[in-house]
Amino acid sequence: MKDNINNKEITSRDVDFAKWYTDVVRMAKLATYSNTKGCIVFEPNGYAIWEKIQSVLDRMFKETGHQNVYLPLLIPENLMKKEGELINGFAPEAAWVTIGGKKELDEKLCIRPTSETLFSDYYASVVKSYRDLPKLYNQWCSVLRWEKETRPFLRSREFLWQEGHTVHATKEEAERETRQMLDIYNRFFHEYLAIPSIIGKKTDKEKFAGADYTYTVESLMYNGISLQSATSHYFGQRFSKAYDITFLNKDNKLEHVYQTSWGASTRMIGALIMVHSDDRGLVLPPKIASKQVVIVPIKDTDEVMEKANYYANLLNDKGIVTYIDNSNKSAGFRFAEAEVNGIPVRMEIGPRDLEQGQVTLARRDTGDKIQVSINDDMVSTVSKLLDDIQNNLYNRALERRNKMIYTAKDMEEVKKIMNTQPGFIKAMWCGSEECELKMKEIKGLKSRCIPFEDEQEHISDTCVCCGKKAKEMVVWGIQY
Repeated sequence: MKDNINNKEITSRDVDFAKWYTDVVRMAKLATYSNTKGCIVFEPNGYAIWEKIQSVLDRMFKETGHQNVYLPLLIPENLMKKEGELINGFAPEAAWVTIGGKKELDEKLCIRPTSETLFSDYYASVVKSYRDLPKLYNQWCSVLRWEKETRPFLRSREFLWQEGHTVHATKEEAERETRQMLDIYNRFFHEYLAIPSIIGKKTDKEKFAGADYTYTVESLMYNGISLQSATSHYFGQRFSKAYDITFLNKDNKLEHVYQTSWGASTRMIGALIMVHSDDRGLVLPPKIASKQVVIVPIKDTDEVMEKANYYANLLNDKGIVTYIDNSNKSAGFRFAEAEVNGIPVRMEIGPRDLEQGQVTLARRDTGDKIQVSINDDMVSTVSKLLDDIQNNLYNRALERRNKMIYTAKDMEEVKKIMNTQPGFIKAMWCGSEECELKMKEIKGLKSRCIPFEDEQEHISDTCVCCGKKAKEMVVWGIQY
């Protein structure tokens, strides 16, 4: 970063969205590229967002009975091969260790792209009876996938995530778990990230390799491109049969367990950037911001600093994360830096303000400033302002997303939409993979999800692609 912040260094998102995204990541000091090709360095501002995401989701998981564990990074090849569909699905992205020290290994080891194999192997050794079930485990870790094209947070070779893996005695219980975790992710997106996501089921072509079916959380970015934001998979007994995970049921008969898996990653940070941020830099919903208020003393007189420290202590004591920026920079620089970093509320305190018995509060989402009496209940005022910002960001994102949800009855309508302004397209589908592949010819359009029954709409009687009788409505979109 240069000695002064010049907002012109951030490319307009309406001119070049990809360059704008990279500029925001760089200017807000969220991440930087590493000399390890395809990997990024999480800088403190970026990692702090992940820590906040982690803390909220971890609490939500534990409230529903889940526990954290940690399994090895390396997976023996023989374990990977036990479930053929999984290894085939990840083969293009798998990285292997073949040498340990100076010795070639007897069996090569896969660097964890996902952990179904290790969890299955573990569960096979510890589950013996129905009394051992369910096991509701989650792992916070990194994984490695040999991606060809990378972009900070959205797609990198090594990335951070959480992956839940659970085993159950009955199909019904496992299916409830699959839907419950989907709903937790969806609630997190709406209530904390202020992103109006949609949920549904993946088509068989797009489901996770090895799953019976996959549920997904899909969100739409500012530019109309969709992002698969979290997934929840029902495995049934596919892995338990491959890895021989059995238990004695209440009738003393041997059964295979039913499994689920669910996960979300640091691409949520990418979603935050692309949904909320603007040409001045990062914009963060207060509920996920690691720093919610910055106090900028205009001059560091004793009176100004006394008031700044008073408000910082007052707000922090009430759980509103506040810090004082008293760095040796101009007030204008500090204002701009707070904007670039996405601090939801900025409090300005100067000698003139105190003479007038007030301080100034500036909100990052709109840029509006308000004068607040120093005699007011500052905790209540700031709390209400943070709530207003959180709600405004959600409503603003919802309004824009809704403007980019279209309906199409035939391929000509699909092409017209994608050539004008991409977004979510609701269209009927016959259920054929051939039609999915045909849709993909239009700028890489893919099925994002099949909405659940209560969200299904009847757009027409026929498939948007082939004209045959339609089976259900599908939401389509171009993906990151």
